[in-house]
Amino acid sequence: MDADSERTGLRHRLQWLWGPAFVAAIAYVDPGNVAANLTAGAEYGYLLVWVLVAANTMAMLVQYLSAKLGLVTGRSLPALLGERLGTGPRLLFLLQAEIVAAATDLAEVIGGAIALNILFGVPLLLGGVIIGAVSMGLLAVQNRRGEKTFEAVVVALLVVITIGFVAGLFVSAVDWPGAVGGVLPRFAGPDSVLLAASMLGATVMPHAIYVHSAITTHLHDSSRSPKAMPRMLRATRWDVMASMLVAGTVNIAMLLLAAANLQGETGTDSIEGAWAAINSHLGPAVGVLFGVGLLASGLASTSVGTFAGATILDGLLKVKLSPFVIRLVTLAPALAILALGVSPTWALVVSQVVLSFGIPFALIPLAALTRRHDVMGTYANTRVLVWAAAVVIALIIALNVFLLVELIAG
Repeated sequence: MDADSERTGLRHRLQWLWGPAFVAAIAYVDPGNVAANLTAGAEYGYLLVWVLVAANTMAMLVQYLSAKLGLVTGRSLPALLGERLGTGPRLLFLLQAEIVAAATDLAEVIGGAIALNILFGVPLLLGGVIIGAVSMGLLAVQNRRGEKTFEAVVVALLVVITIGFVAGLFVSAVDWPGAVGGVLPRFAGPDSVLLAASMLGATVMPHAIYVHSAITTHLHDSSRSPKAMPRMLRATRWDVMASMLVAGTVNIAMLLLAAANLQGETGTDSIEGAWAAINSHLGPAVGVLFGVGLLASGLASTSVGTFAGATILDGLLKVKLSPFVIRLVTLAPALAILALGVSPTWALVVSQVVLSFGIPFALIPLAALTRRHDVMGTYANTRVLVWAAAVVIALIIALNVFLLVELIAG
């Protein structure tokens, strides 16, 4: 390959590197985030701002390691684990990963159904069916038009999500000194710990770790020049930082919106009640934008979640099921919850706690594989990255153990 062709190929790969992290970022602004962040702001004001700041900082590291793994090895995290685990451990790992995937889909479908209900009065069960059907259409875009078109659609939805959830801040009386004070880590009893775990599970999401490693594998090229990979990794870092900055801004905006407008209001323990209060305090225009943002969040995140489920099955079992089949299977629990009349917001918050417990099962193997020279070659984690990943894992596990102890004691 001549120098001009090599430079052209490198430019092409660098262009493709902008976008994958924004697909993964959808997992960080799904309806589970809405439920957890609105509840935190309404009940505790600015107290738990620090949780979102910390979680978003962790997410930058986690998503970079995931993207780097796929880029350097050409294999997704589930595929690498599938090659290394025996039959028993592989099936157990698959079981917990699918439970996490089900919890993810539960949050996304229910959140989208709530959005249709508050915007158009659609019954929740019918709304869940509609969200499932539209998400299949988004998956069809990926199958027929390719990943780049799918990324463009997802990024467009992310723009809608950002506008929908940030717009309310421009007409809210946010206590900015109080918001800055919320960066100081502290709790206010066991219930605030439960919410912190829910917020963490909604921010650093296991399926985002699996899927990000998969969507960078097609950029792997063992014949590239030695100069190409450092540039690609640098572009990946910028992609991750930009996407996580957007996701973090949206999450903090949700909490600030709730803290400024929903404290002391009755009925704000549900998304529907929170929307009603926002609509009353800030006007119908902000209420509509909020509902549209929630709808876009449900549609985009359920499509990405289904793609993650397919990635897990393919990597661990070498089974290639149609995303449409997976969509139908994962849709059933969410529709059952809606049909039984369980509180949708309560189901959303609990689903995020389940996700929080699933994070170490994705993060520990990710940290272990990316530090190994036999897997990553010269791009194995530096000592700084190794220690940073260890601190993140320790903090997440400590929070989960503390949560479990508090729940048992309480």
